[in-house]
Amino acid sequence: MKLLSVAIPSYNSEEYLGRAVETLLTGGEEIEIIIVNDGSKDDTGKIADAYQEKYPTIIKAIHQENGGHGQAVNTGLKNATGLYFKVVDSDDWVNENSLKNVLKLLRKMYDEKKELDLLIANYVYENANLNKQKAIDYKSAMPIDTIFGWDDLKHFKQSQNILMHSVFYRTQLLRDCNLQLPKHTFYVDNIFVYQPLPYVKTLYYIDENFYRYYIGREDQSVNEKVMMSRIDQQIRVTKLMIESTDIFAVSSKKLRNYMLKYLSVMMMVCSVYLVKIGTKESLDKKKELWNYLKTTKPMMYNKIRHSVLGYSMHLPGHTGHAIIKIGYRISQKIIGFG
Repeated sequence: MKLLSVAIPSYNSEEYLGRAVETLLTGGEEIEIIIVNDGSKDDTGKIADAYQEKYPTIIKAIHQENGGHGQAVNTGLKNATGLYFKVVDSDDWVNENSLKNVLKLLRKMYDEKKELDLLIANYVYENANLNKQKAIDYKSAMPIDTIFGWDDLKHFKQSQNILMHSVFYRTQLLRDCNLQLPKHTFYVDNIFVYQPLPYVKTLYYIDENFYRYYIGREDQSVNEKVMMSRIDQQIRVTKLMIESTDIFAVSSKKLRNYMLKYLSVMMMVCSVYLVKIGTKESLDKKKELWNYLKTTKPMMYNKIRHSVLGYSMHLPGHTGHAIIKIGYRISQKIIGFG
């Protein structure tokens, strides 16, 4: 039995795939590594096949036509046999000692017959340009080393959103909530850490700097210029998140508030980039997005629109747009990817 399935969506990843795989291999036979070659045009597929041949009981190499990051995650989930499911991007890696501690914990949960829906660990920004690290932990937001529920959450700082880097889901839970990420769309990791949350009843936070998130490449999806060029995909993901869940049917008030805050940040990111683009078309798209939220989920719109973030996104004129940009710069520094 595999405790943990790790999907590695891989597209033209020949330069760095090996680092991700080698760090995960330290998990031994309790881990399943699913390399999804997403129609790569370099030697990614050959590297994946070589790993599968060398480690046939640990590694699966799956080849598909290019469908984007979300489709690669879907494929990984479809082929996962582990009790828990994790996504590690091909240019990232994990801390080997933290992996051993995570597997030890998951084994304990299994042996003691404790059903854990979501395990959360820390992640570390590895900035290639600045040669510096920034660890994101949840010590002030969650109980440590114990099973807890949403109502046990504390206050989340701006930097403490639950991201794809920090989560290990129970595999069956993802299937039960019918998670299906869209093809050929960037930023679907936001759906991955949003849509399943109402299905999560039990959580556990382990204070381990597990995931190493590599940032700083100019072609990365989180690069500001790249995000502006792909703003339509960011809008699409935000709309899918709006549609995915009736937040006001969520029983836990703390989870409801967290999800509203997360969606507020998504609306802010879209709004800021549309303002920064600054064309009539982009400003019309900003207006259309807010109208979409208003007509689709009016209660959600009222909550977000009248929050501090929502209010700031509607300040008029050049002064308002300048304040929006300044606010975004501050948030970048807080969050850590700027």
